[in-house]
Amino acid sequence: MKKTIAMAALAVAVSFGAVSCKKKVSDADLQTQATTVVTSNPNASVEVKEGVAHLSGTFADQASKDAMIAQLKAIQGVKDVMDMSKVEVTPAPAPVETKSAVDPAVQKKVQDAVKDFPTVKVEVINDELTLTGNVSQEQAKKIKQSVDALKVGKVKFNYTVK
Repeated sequence: MKKTIAMAALAVAVSFGAVSCKKKVSDADLQTQATTVVTSNPNASVEVKEGVAHLSGTFADQASKDAMIAQLKAIQGVKDVMDMSKVEVTPAPAPVETKSAVDPAVQKKVQDAVKDFPTVKVEVINDELTLTGNVSQEQAKKIKQSVDALKVGKVKFNYTVK
């Protein structure tokens, strides 16, 4: 009987010893691990108190926030994650509509006037109707007369005369 009691006492002592030897992770160690996880989002931060990670900051979407919380919960020693963060979707900038100062109808008239000169392009450059390309002296005179006859306003003749 003495042997049985002695064995039981030894078993109890060993089990208490095993429980007391279990290493408790300090908040400082948890803080280091949690901070490493959170660095992937510069707008978020974490603070660990008594084994609980307190997550704050902003996230671009719910999925990235949920992933961060899951990563924090996966750290061994973290008891829970208190979520104090927000999801703030940044609206996409409104498209800037650029409108040419040159009326498309005027541009079409000028294109029709120079259609016999395939080396001449009619373009809008810096909000000015501009003719570019290579022409002869005689072609340059004909183009100028044709375009001037349209009375479309300012046209920049920026072609090369050869």
